[in-house]
This record gives sequence, structure tokens and C-alpha cells, in this order.
Amino acid sequence: MFVESVVRWGVWSILLQFGLSVSAGSCPQRCMCRPEARQVICSGKYLNSVPEGFSSDARRLDLSRNRIKTVGRRQFSGLLQLQELDLSDNIISMIEVEAFWGLQSLRTLRLKNNRLKILPVGVFSGLSSLRFLDLSQNEILVFLDYTFKEMVSLQTLEAGENDLVFISQRAFFGLQNLQELNLDRSNLTSIPTEALSQLQSLTQLRMLRLTISTLPNNAFRRLHRLRSLLISNWPALDTMASNSLIGLNLTTLVISKCNLTAVPYAALRHLVYLHFLDLSNNPITVIQGNLLGDLLRLQELHLAGASLLRVEPGAFKGLSFFRLLNVTSNQLTTLEESAFHSVGNLQVLRLDGNPLACDCRLLWVVRRRLRLSFDGHQPTCSSPDVVRQREFRDFSEKELPRLFTCRPARVMDRRPQEVRVEEGTTVLFSCKADGDPFPAITWISSHKNVISPTGRIRVLPNGTLEVRFAQVQDSGTYQCLAGNAAGNDSLTVGLYVKGLPRNRTMPFFAEEGWVEPSNAQAANSSAQMAKPYPFDAKTLVIATTMGFLSFLSSVAICFVFMFFWSQSKGQIKHTATIDFVPRSSVGGGGDGGDGGRFTMKLI
Repeated sequence: MFVESVVRWGVWSILLQFGLSVSAGSCPQRCMCRPEARQVICSGKYLNSVPEGFSSDARRLDLSRNRIKTVGRRQFSGLLQLQELDLSDNIISMIEVEAFWGLQSLRTLRLKNNRLKILPVGVFSGLSSLRFLDLSQNEILVFLDYTFKEMVSLQTLEAGENDLVFISQRAFFGLQNLQELNLDRSNLTSIPTEALSQLQSLTQLRMLRLTISTLPNNAFRRLHRLRSLLISNWPALDTMASNSLIGLNLTTLVISKCNLTAVPYAALRHLVYLHFLDLSNNPITVIQGNLLGDLLRLQELHLAGASLLRVEPGAFKGLSFFRLLNVTSNQLTTLEESAFHSVGNLQVLRLDGNPLACDCRLLWVVRRRLRLSFDGHQPTCSSPDVVRQREFRDFSEKELPRLFTCRPARVMDRRPQEVRVEEGTTVLFSCKADGDPFPAITWISSHKNVISPTGRIRVLPNGTLEVRFAQVQDSGTYQCLAGNAAGNDSLTVGLYVKGLPRNRTMPFFAEEGWVEPSNAQAANSSAQMAKPYPFDAKTLVIATTMGFLSFLSSVAICFVFMFFWSQSKGQIKHTATIDFVPRSSVGGGGDGGDGGRFTMKLI
């Protein structure tokens, strides 16, 4: 029994070795095979077509960096265990229908950097297990309906850097498990909303370097599972409709290197799950106060390389989880503590690359310089001269109260200003203030409202209050408030407007400017109608004579024309004779009566 077992074991080992050697020997010419890893490497072998003779148990086949032009029908049908196929960096311009038929185990297919222009429906038939497909860097013009319909397991589709001009509405039909889609650098001029709506499981969408100029309402409808949306390098994008992102539950949103001139507050207000927001490299000049409060879970805001001039107080009010602000490389002179909901939660602050004025407004940052991270980029003072070019870490705690100071706002001319005018008069109230930093001027009306820079009553850029064409209801007291980070000052002025008698006219404001009222216009019209008739008797005689002569000359011309016309027709009879039978005087018929005739002269 022992001998028989030894013999059987020897026979089986010989057969097994023989089988392995046969399997290992199935390797196409110019390719390198690795039987232990079940890999066939034919990369960079100057192949003009797909070779034959692959081992049937191969799991990875690399045909990249060759000169293959065509992939024929069922080209790889015998490779039932193949899991990865790489055809990148060839010159493939045509793939026949069912080219990958039989690759039932294929998980990854790479067709990057070829010359494909169109993908016929049925090209990807049989790839029901495929998870990753790379079609980037081709020349594909359009995705037709049902192109990917059998790829039910596909999770990632790389379709960037093609010549795409159109994606059909049902192009992505069947991709019910697709999670990541990249559509970088194409010729799309609008969001393929209908096509994208087929991707119910999509979690990440990347769209770089497009020429789209606006995001319309409902641009990404039905993408309820989308968590990351990346839009970058859209130089024409300057508008986002208020409901362009409605229905999305994003946690990450990037809209960078576009042409947005303001933070799109209306479009963002729905994104209550947003953690990360990047609006860098847009020409945004201000982060306004109290408009980001709906983003309850926001943790990071990146607005680097923009045109920021100021961050208003309350800009991040309500953001209790806010921990990182990146506003590097802007035009900010300061960042006040009042902009934040709680500076105690702030962990990272990027302020470098800004012309910072190191005064009391930035004292809160400097005092936290040891526990607040600047991400390796120290902020630097640009003014005043005494601290110019000094980094925040260079200041000692001892010198801070002396260097980081402010001078409170002070109204310079405090003389009483009381003006009494009649209706229609334009009035100016001056309010000049001084301080460090330079104070902001705000005017409060007699009705306790803040006066804006526009309208009939407005604040001029130099802080002067202008009341144009004063009216009785404008009477009252107006208050000028001058304020900066160190303190406030105020000045009160009075305006008293006297009404005009009723027989006097008052101008009123129309769209074109100040004009006279309609009753004055009616009076002017009546006055014009009461004027004497503007023509005298001599003028009337001349006009009548000229008209009569014109009439006679027209008649004469007509007669002359008729005369010559009749002469050209030869002799014309000027009389006509008509026979007739007179009726009986008694009645009845006309039988037995004598006939008669008469002659008629033609004129």
C-alpha cells in the first residue's frame, strides 16, 4: 500500500508539473509572462495588432504603449479569468461591437490616450462585472443612447479630455451603480442634466476646464447621493441660479478658477450638510455678514487667490463647527474677531499674502499665534512702518499693547448744523471724521433707518449726507455715526422743510429726473391753445391762390391728354340713334303701337 501511494503521488506530481509548464509556456512572442502572478506584459513592444496565444488563466493583460489600431469582434473571448486589460497609449481608432465579449470576469479596462471618435452601441457588451473604465484623452465627440447599458457593475468612469459636444439623454442608462464620473476638459456648453439624472448612485462628479457660462436652476436634479462636486477652470462661469444646486446633499463643493464676482449665497443656502467649500481664484471682493448661517455644518472655507478687500463682521455667524479659513493671497488689510461665531473653535488660519495693517483689529490673531496654526505660512505686517515686514511669531507678548493699537474715531467738526429750507431745495450735511483705522461713516434717518448710498436721500462717498429736493416729510434729526475698531463718535443735525403755497409748483421725481408736475404741464398746454391764430389775411389769400392754380393746371393737363388720345383713335361718332316702342296709354301690352326713335349727342 505504501509503495502504491508513493507511485500515485509521483504520477500526480509529474502531471501537475507538466500542466504548469504547458500553462506557463503559452506566452505570445515579444511579450513577457509571469505565470506565478498570471500576468502577460506586452507593453511598449511596437505591436501593430493584438497578438494571439495568451494563457487562458491570465488575470492581467498589459498591451499599453503599442501601435494597435483596431480591436476586433470577440478579440479576447478565450480569457475567461482576465480581470484587468490595459490598452492605453495606442492609436486605436475603431473598436468593433462585442470586442470584449467573453470577458465575464473583467474588472478594469483602460483605453486612455487613443484615437477613438465614437463608441458604437454594443461595444461594451458582455462586461457586466466591469468596475473601472478609463476613456480619457481620446477624441470622442458624443455619447449615444444606451452606450453603457450592460455595465451594471461600473463604479468609476473616466471620460475627461475628449472632444465631447453632446451627451444623449439616455447615454448613461444602466449605470445604476456608478459612483464617480469625471468629465474634464470637453466641448460641452451646458450641463447634461438629463443624462446625469440617470446616475442615481453617483457620489462624486468632477468637471474641469469647461466653457459653460452659467449654472441653471435644477442643474443636477435627482443626484440625491452626490457628496462631492468639483467645478474648476470655467473662465466663463459668472452666474449661478439660486436653485442651481437644489436637491443636492453635498459635503464637498469646489467652484474655483471661475469668474464669480460674489459668493453665491442663494445657491449655497440649501447645502446644510456641507463641510468643505472652496471658492478660490474667483474675483470675489467681500464676504458679507450674516449670509452663511444656513451652512450649519461648514468646517472649512477656502477663498485663496481672490480679490477680497474685506470680511464683514458676522461673516461666519452661526457656523459653530467652523475650524479653518484660508484667505491667503488677497487684498485684506485686516480680519476682525467679530467675523467669527467663536474664535475658540478656529484651528487653522491662512492670512499670508495680504497687505495686513497690524493694529488693534489683528491683536486677537497675534495673541493666539502660538496655539493657532498658520499651516506653515506666517502672516506678515505691511503697515504701519514701525512693524513693516515683521512676522507675527516675531512679536513678544510684552510689546503687543504698545504696537497693536488703534485711535478711536472722532468727528472733526462738531458745530451744530440746523438747516431751514423751502420745499425743492437740495441740502448737504457734512460729517468728517478721523481715527486709526480710518472710521466708517453711517447716517441714520429721523425714522431710525440706515441711509443707503442711493436714492433721493443718500450718503456720498466722502460721508456727506445729501437730501435732494427736500420735502416736508424729510424734516427731522439725522445722526452721523463714525466708528472703527477702537470706538465710535456721533453727530446730530437737524432739517426743517417749509411747505410752499398751493399756487406754486413743486418738482417731482420721475425716472428721467426731476420734472414739473402734470397740472403745470396742462396749464402750459392751455396757454398755448389760447394764443391768436398764427396766420394773417395776406397769407391766407396767397395760400388759397396757390391751391386754386394748382387745381386748374391739373385739370388742363387732363383735358389736353384726353384730346390727343381721342385724335389718335381716328374719327369718333358724337351722336347715337336709339329705336324704341312706346307703351299703350290704356295699359296691357304694347301690341299695335307705332314705333319711334330719338337721337342722343355724346359729350
